[in-house]
Amino acid sequence: MPHASNVVECTGPDSPHAFDIIPLQPRNGALDALCPICHGHGQWNTEIDLVSFRCRRAICDRCSGAGWVETGNDPVGHPAIVMTADGYPKWIIDFSPDGSADAMDHAEGPLAEPPARL
Repeated sequence: MPHASNVVECTGPDSPHAFDIIPLQPRNGALDALCPICHGHGQWNTEIDLVSFRCRRAICDRCSGAGWVETGNDPVGHPAIVMTADGYPKWIIDFSPDGSADAMDHAEGPLAEPPARL
């Protein structure tokens, strides 16, 4: 049985209904400022039905869904995959200076062996 709907597509976090029914993420104490992209929500609607409020969402690439970012030089962990010596992929927490995975050097590809830690 069909029901009433009013589906709106959002092109990004600047769209009018991008943050409808999405709460702000609480600050967990590790990060400094609201994310400049998602404004503390960590995600936004890519599509929302304004009648039933069913929606599809996108996770913010800048803050990885945390809603908060590091403004100083403290390293921030983010999930990454590395190749073990046995040739199997392994999930790790890698740290970048500003919290964005883009700041890391991925010249050898995403499954490259991580640099040695001292």
